[in-house]
Amino acid sequence: MKVHYLQHVSYEGVGLIQDWAETRSHELSGTMLFAEPSGASAMPDPEGVDLLVVMGGPMNVYEHDQYPWLLAEKAFIGACISAGKPVLGICLGAQLIADVLGGEVSRAPYEEIGWYPVELTEAARQLEVFADFPDRFTTLQWHGDTFSIPPGAIRAAFSEAVANQAFTFDDGRVIGLQFHLEETRETLGELIAAAGQGLPAGSPDTARGPWVASREDLLAPDAPFDSCRDMLFGLLDRMVMR
Repeated sequence: MKVHYLQHVSYEGVGLIQDWAETRSHELSGTMLFAEPSGASAMPDPEGVDLLVVMGGPMNVYEHDQYPWLLAEKAFIGACISAGKPVLGICLGAQLIADVLGGEVSRAPYEEIGWYPVELTEAARQLEVFADFPDRFTTLQWHGDTFSIPPGAIRAAFSEAVANQAFTFDDGRVIGLQFHLEETRETLGELIAAAGQGLPAGSPDTARGPWVASREDLLAPDAPFDSCRDMLFGLLDRMVMR
């Protein structure tokens, strides 16, 4: 099994996806888009990809002038979807997939950064790909944008702060997750160090809204990294077994 990922910034890597690939003896490769002027020459042949994973990042899906590789990336995502490949998007990755499928990406009503509850929709509970997910679970959020549900896709999850937290397309072959299951305590620490300068210290600061946690809360001893790992591994197993 050949798993390929698209990475947008140096500090948002695949995290637990690498552990999953290694324990399943899958071949893992990646394209570091932040190191590519245009991105087009860096993309592999879609036919050589068995699972595509599109990672997160701080940019917006429409910032083509600042990040010219976004155009090549969207074309590659579309080619993989058209070729019938399983595709998973996380955070920015989900927004890119939504855009490719005809959805819209916009500012979310609230910025979400922290560990917050997410709930599956009734439609998602009927899908085999989410069989390892509880109906309601706590997961990591780090985003300011949101997506609409693309035409032909199914709304799969929601939170109190943001209505669209996940979608599926083609019976679970293509999945977009606004939230993060892939982080470890170490990789989240790296993300906080690189992009968390504006986060409050100690108690949450409501100046940025009601859904922005402190740095200490993000790395709390009881943060549910293990349960997120279990959901991620189950999701990826079911995506590649379809």
